[in-house]
Amino acid sequence: MQNLLDLDGESLTAWFAEQGEKPFRAKQVLRWMHRSGVADFDAMTDIAKSLREKLKLRAIVAPPAVVSDKLSDDGTRKFLIDVGNHNAVETVFIPEDDRGTLCVSTQAGCALDCAFCSTGKQGFNRNLTVAEIIGQLWQANKALGAVHGDERIISNVVMMGMGEPLANFDNTVSALHLMLDDHAYGLSRRRVTVSTSGLVPAMDRLREECPVALAVSLHAPNDTLRDELVPINQKYPLKELMAACLRYLEKAPRDFITFEYTMLDGINDTDAHARELLALVRHVPCKFNLIPFNPFPGSPFRRSQAERVRRFGEILIQAGIVTTTRKTRGDDIDAACGQLAGQVQDKTRRTSGRVIPLVESRS
Repeated sequence: MQNLLDLDGESLTAWFAEQGEKPFRAKQVLRWMHRSGVADFDAMTDIAKSLREKLKLRAIVAPPAVVSDKLSDDGTRKFLIDVGNHNAVETVFIPEDDRGTLCVSTQAGCALDCAFCSTGKQGFNRNLTVAEIIGQLWQANKALGAVHGDERIISNVVMMGMGEPLANFDNTVSALHLMLDDHAYGLSRRRVTVSTSGLVPAMDRLREECPVALAVSLHAPNDTLRDELVPINQKYPLKELMAACLRYLEKAPRDFITFEYTMLDGINDTDAHARELLALVRHVPCKFNLIPFNPFPGSPFRRSQAERVRRFGEILIQAGIVTTTRKTRGDDIDAACGQLAGQVQDKTRRTSGRVIPLVESRS
């Protein structure tokens, strides 16, 4: 049985052709599944009954199940999503006055083992399927009441949840195509952001295949420190990463790269670090998003003091770089940046302190 949520528009059209059906039937089903949140073929009322009967024999619409749904005091909402075999991932909805942002996971766990991230400390199980990635948006829309017609509560999607999106390249890109498809979610490329720790070959592929807004998890101004905090830097050091950012901007929907920078007390937050950053990014059009570190059990790091964050940002701003400090949201339900943990059966089999995966390989 084919789970139709695993297919983007092009793949769904090809699948319908294999069933002897015309392309417009794929568009009809795409709208029912994604715009209206319908999983029951009998409810797809403008489709011929004979086709509905055929679909019931050959296909399903099966989003991953929601295990729990927690609401923060600040309105942030965290969904725990069951992806099978004792694995669960977390998805977070962040409401604001001018937008509603969904933070989506792409892997069960993460193999990159960034020093300050709760997800990475669990190890890695597997890549999520297209249905499991887009199913997070499907389930969030249903839970938020945004089904039927053009009602839109989720206006922005950020691939910043559990996992490294570009290490699950093919499934992530298929999910992106659905998010952008006018017959599905119809989101703007400018309102869909992929965050990466710096997988340079995959950044180049994304630029060619599906350029959306790009955020890079930077967190350090030099290779020595970044090798420790973000160990993939040992494979793709900062010089290569900055060059990849410039290449990406050639086709990006925004004219800047967002650099994410988690503020760690006494580790990467001095005035000298800020000045190093200015030298590093001097040729890259960018903005900085400073992220107060969100503690989790067993972490050796502390959050930088508010005045230190302010001073650090001021140095960047005075140099003409747009700099914001991320407001901590959902920390009372462990939904803040860096806190997503879910439930992962680790298959990483770490033999040393760091794991550098072969991220170019396809899922």
